[in-house]
Amino acid sequence: MPALICGSLAFDTITNFHGRFADQILPDQVHILNVSFLVPTLRREWGGCAGNIAYNLQLLGGTPVVMAALGVDGGEYLRRIESWGADTSLIWRDGELHTAQCHITTDTDNNQITAFHPGAMAHAHRIAVPARGQRGDLALGIVAPDGAQAMWEHAEQMHREGIPFIFDPGQQLPQFDGAQHRALLGMARWAALNDYEAKMLEERTGQTLAEMSRRDNIAGIVVTLADQGCALWCHGERTHVPGVKAARVEDPTGCGDAFRAALLYGLERGWDLVRCAELGNRLGALKIAQRGPQNHALDAATKALLG
Repeated sequence: MPALICGSLAFDTITNFHGRFADQILPDQVHILNVSFLVPTLRREWGGCAGNIAYNLQLLGGTPVVMAALGVDGGEYLRRIESWGADTSLIWRDGELHTAQCHITTDTDNNQITAFHPGAMAHAHRIAVPARGQRGDLALGIVAPDGAQAMWEHAEQMHREGIPFIFDPGQQLPQFDGAQHRALLGMARWAALNDYEAKMLEERTGQTLAEMSRRDNIAGIVVTLADQGCALWCHGERTHVPGVKAARVEDPTGCGDAFRAALLYGLERGWDLVRCAELGNRLGALKIAQRGPQNHALDAATKALLG
């Protein structure tokens, strides 16, 4: 059955700094920070969390339904998504603003500094989750980074329509206060974060991951740990799922989105969370070996995990 993917569609400008940010930023001088990084390489890629998740889900054989906003320059991106066979009926086109733009600089430690211009994404709340009476085939969904109002409203709408969803705040986590995060967690079935976001969420909510995972409505909280794999929190208990060694490390952009697509694929098929995470770790390892978030393909080992 289809999975509803709410999030951003963006054009990514990806550059590489052939050094370490830590060597250029003086911790005791951050209050007067003024740095410049020479970036010899530059690429423009298809991106945005919704686009990346949908790309990976269709690779796995899932059925993505993309719910996102594109700008006046988004026609080619729309045609690209349609070429996958993905459902684009819930993509909204803004008549004035440009498509969101993401500028990412990665250092040799795979740390990233990102600047994001929302563009049409700021109006993503104009799209509404279909009512069950209009469309009853949506098995589950994800609320991925998007306009803050859109994330809030789409979470409420999915909750109201009985569509179980993953709450994936990502870079938009700081846009919500503790009370809002507690409310969003009260509507979600799962949450997915990286380790930095998990610490921030604990600070915002005043709750530990163990406490959050004991909520009656929460079936699991997934915390990705880069090459160390991920931690799963279920009913207060932590399980570590080891990472998968990548053939090479080219570009971490979009690895988290690849992982989330694997979650959607497995959860829709009734897999337990460990099996979903194992697939997510493997798909993330495939992605990091390729430049850009939408250029990798499945290998034989990954296909074998699909059953």
